[in-house]
Amino acid sequence: MPLRPQNPASPVRVRFQVDWPTVRKLATRAALVTVAAPVVVAAGVMALERFRRHQYPLDAPFPTAPPASTRVQDTTATVYTYGADLYEAMLEAIEGARHQVFLETYIWKNDDVGEQFKAALREAADRGVEVYVVYDGFANLVIPRSFYDMPPGVHMLRFPAFRPGLLMLDVRHSGRNHRKILVVDDEIAFVGGYNIGTLYATRWRDTHLRIAGPSVWELRNAFVDFWNRWRTPDLPVLQDVGSNLWLPQLRAARNAPSELVFPIRGIYLDAIDRACSHIYITQAYFIPDADIHTALLEAAARGVDVRVLMPERSNHVVADWLARGLYSTLLRGGVRIFLYQGAMIHAKTATVDGIWTTVGTANIDRLSLTGNYEINLEVVDDGLAAELESAFRMDESNSRELTLDEWERRHPLSKIAERIMAPLRPLL
Repeated sequence: MPLRPQNPASPVRVRFQVDWPTVRKLATRAALVTVAAPVVVAAGVMALERFRRHQYPLDAPFPTAPPASTRVQDTTATVYTYGADLYEAMLEAIEGARHQVFLETYIWKNDDVGEQFKAALREAADRGVEVYVVYDGFANLVIPRSFYDMPPGVHMLRFPAFRPGLLMLDVRHSGRNHRKILVVDDEIAFVGGYNIGTLYATRWRDTHLRIAGPSVWELRNAFVDFWNRWRTPDLPVLQDVGSNLWLPQLRAARNAPSELVFPIRGIYLDAIDRACSHIYITQAYFIPDADIHTALLEAAARGVDVRVLMPERSNHVVADWLARGLYSTLLRGGVRIFLYQGAMIHAKTATVDGIWTTVGTANIDRLSLTGNYEINLEVVDDGLAAELESAFRMDESNSRELTLDEWERRHPLSKIAERIMAPLRPLL
């Protein structure tokens, strides 16, 4: 029998054995580095800022304006841009209360201003006024619990400091109560960015809105719904009185994480998409998500004058650095950025085309738009828009415009830090 010829070119099979324990070890180390690097850089940035703040505190004087009022049909809307003026008006409203006071705040300091509010609420209860108060436990962890001790006539709801969904990033069970509302006798109401404290009275620039008239129901209803949703068994149920007023020009948008309801993001997107002339946004912490970021760029591309005003240095330095990671695309796309100088600007406002306005508690970031309990008034009225645009021009006078050329010349280490910290953006 003839022998079958051998093929010298036949491939030689070589078996490779994967060292799975080593692969797992390397993967674990890579994951740890990926997670740890942004945190380490953020910690370093915070340490440097703490040192810098001693050298250059955020306490420079800034321009202010007296309260300005306008009519939105049967409701009077008053814009406050200075804390001392606002607190005077709020305390006057509480002191004049005859029936009910609803107060909801995120931060309530135990300082001179905080004590004034505490005394006013106690005095209101002493004269027979029903007083209901909501404050956030986490935001006030550094305040002694005894500060919030009130007589039985003041019903206190402490929103839990620690909630079970925090570690799992479950927004239904982790959102903070970031709202700031005061409603007196269903006749006067306040909403905006101001917390309660001496610091905010004169050293922070913020914006609050007072409304008087039938639209007060918007804020009353928001308070009642929250109270009844989160009250403990020892606290009374508040009655929902309903409203026969339908005023589409002035509505409250309320984020409710426990129900996964986030309308504030929607009103921003709708207003930006409608813009034909100009968009003026003032924000304490500006970290827009992909949709809002894209909407602003598309507005600028169609010729809209898009301006965003924010602090050059805020009280949350990590938020500042995360915002800076978006400056390049915004500036290249024609969005103008103005940086407030020497002081903290904490306002959460926007106007579009001189007709649409929002004032409230929500920042343009993940925590506010899809995480916390927030409330913003949405108002379609050229008179109120004019007042907010006047405030924007006042703030522009205390700001400097950041140019693309200046931004691209920033230090290379800054660019590296921005990239490393970018994964933290969804957390804030």
